[in-house]
Amino acid sequence: MAKKPMMGQKLKRLRRDEGLTQARMAERLGISPSYLNLMENNQRPVTVPLLLKIGQAFDVDLQSFAADDDTRLVTALQEVFGDPLFDGGDIARDDLLTMAGDAPGAARGVLMLYRAYRDLREARELADSEAADRQRSEQPGGGSALDALRDLFDDSHNFFPDLESAAEEIWQAGRLELGNLYQGLSDHLDRTLGVRVRLMPIEVMGSIRRRYDRHGRRVLLSEMLTTSGRIFQLAQQVALLKYGPLLDRLADHAGAASDDARTLARLGLANYLAGAVMMPYDRFYRAALAVRCDLEILQHRFSASFEQVCHRLTTLQRPGAKAVPFFMIRVDKAGNVSKRFSANRLHFARFGGACPRWNVHDAFRWPGRLHTQVSEMPDGQRYFSVAAMVSKAGAGYRMPGQVYAIALGCEIDHAPQLVYADGVDLLSDEIAVPIGLHCRLCERQDCAQRAYPPAHQPLSLDERQRGPTAYVFGGG
Repeated sequence: MAKKPMMGQKLKRLRRDEGLTQARMAERLGISPSYLNLMENNQRPVTVPLLLKIGQAFDVDLQSFAADDDTRLVTALQEVFGDPLFDGGDIARDDLLTMAGDAPGAARGVLMLYRAYRDLREARELADSEAADRQRSEQPGGGSALDALRDLFDDSHNFFPDLESAAEEIWQAGRLELGNLYQGLSDHLDRTLGVRVRLMPIEVMGSIRRRYDRHGRRVLLSEMLTTSGRIFQLAQQVALLKYGPLLDRLADHAGAASDDARTLARLGLANYLAGAVMMPYDRFYRAALAVRCDLEILQHRFSASFEQVCHRLTTLQRPGAKAVPFFMIRVDKAGNVSKRFSANRLHFARFGGACPRWNVHDAFRWPGRLHTQVSEMPDGQRYFSVAAMVSKAGAGYRMPGQVYAIALGCEIDHAPQLVYADGVDLLSDEIAVPIGLHCRLCERQDCAQRAYPPAHQPLSLDERQRGPTAYVFGGG
């Protein structure tokens, strides 16, 4: 079952910021000092009634206070100290939790230093190969830019109210209608910006899906785009042309250290706005509740792709109109994670791939099927997820399209709100699949899929016997 959130470090930090002793703070909250001490040490959860008292007594933003930022930071720190660089160090999770809670600025500094170290290490490795050198020159600073973009979306919990408002403005100004968005956006671009839309043959566009001809005031779209792809590209173009200052302001929060990072942030935000135009918040929110997140129905109703619908579902976190807090992950056949969004407590590995026991990988084995799974993390938290393989159109026989697997999931307590959980015994221990972030962070020693030894546990190798892998002697 789901664990109650532990906010001991935040509570302790709030008390210290207010200059109060435990006795004084306990008095203001109407509890005993001993109970406050237990909460500060994460031996008791902060209940909802007590959270409301904290909000009244200290005038804090409860949404921000209750956000699971410490867990996110601890997860990232675990990955850092799980690097072989720190082999031999004995850094417990409680130590990292204390660091994240008492000195979050220092903890983020450790992450920044580790990223710099990784960039230098990767640069040296790439320099050993001429081919790798060429790749590095073509994508300068790519890793840092991607980190900045992911931090921006993580810090905002994948919800941007200003972009939602901008989408509503586009609907009003363009007099848009569901079922006719492509034509409506085309007319809007022509009427308000003097920009015409033209579909172009593959011989002209090649692998390019959209090109903006600034001098000719034209948006050129590839004929290979699907209907949902054409709508999305036009909505993104409107975002880039009309809401550049807004995108710049939001991108500033990413702390981008390079022009590449800033551009990537702008594109990520423009993608968000395009999805909000295709699937307006209020309509999509009501539809998602009514059909219990039936992805196929939502695809047809909003002329959107499977991936677009899944991504949009992760953004439905408007105060007063919150839907299921979903996570979404997209991987390729090699296990590389190219997209990850989370509105719940599942925080993906920043510096590694996804657990091979997760159903997102099964989607490649059985394309055309929707796969469901109840999974359990090492801390006991369970999740329910659905996964499917998706493909994106290429540019003809010589330029095949892309193939991905996408998983959409939520904490087990929210699973009954999904049509896919009907008939599934969500409380059964037999069907729960043990998974982890990735091998170096996972503490499970009986996993037959383990590719690396656990970072914080000693190896117990035995030449006289052999298990499923060199690191496992049974189970799994």
